[in-house]
Amino acid sequence: MKTLKIIPLVILAMSLFSCEPNEPVNPNEEELITTFNVNLEANGLSLTLNYQDLDGDGGNDPIISVDTLSANTTYSGSITLFNESVTPTEEITPEVFDEADEHQFFFSSDGSSSFAYKDQDNNGNPLGLSFELTTGNSGSEVLTFVLRHEPDKSAPGVSSGDITNAGGETDIEVPFNVVIE
Repeated sequence: MKTLKIIPLVILAMSLFSCEPNEPVNPNEEELITTFNVNLEANGLSLTLNYQDLDGDGGNDPIISVDTLSANTTYSGSITLFNESVTPTEEITPEVFDEADEHQFFFSSDGSSSFAYKDQDNNGNPLGLSFELTTGNSGSEVLTFVLRHEPDKSAPGVSSGDITNAGGETDIEVPFNVVIE
């Protein structure tokens, strides 16, 4: 009889002090994006917009470098993402591509430039790792790039790049102050 009372206590103790975690591990935990590169090509020229914030939010200000863009030009664009807080540096771009159904880039301009998606996920919805940027007239403007995790791609306007109804969570948002000549 004593043995029957001890067995449940032993099982309880084993579960409390087990080496295995009791909480489930999220295999799709968000990655830290410290570096955001936009590569633009037009008329045989390659230009870049770069954002790097190695210490994340707070601490040191991010380092931002921006090439001057040409007016009234259509650029082929691509985005690469890195986590440079680890050694070796981890490129995040393949993960975003592999999880395209769960991600979407959104683009905006406070000027006359416009964007068009050039890639899509497995369901035919936009992704944004590849895009076209068409600049307007000379001047300066802010081009903003936002990566959303788990947006509602079926919401009105989302497939055309309207972030208003997208939902989801922002993985990274980067505004670039650009000069267009």
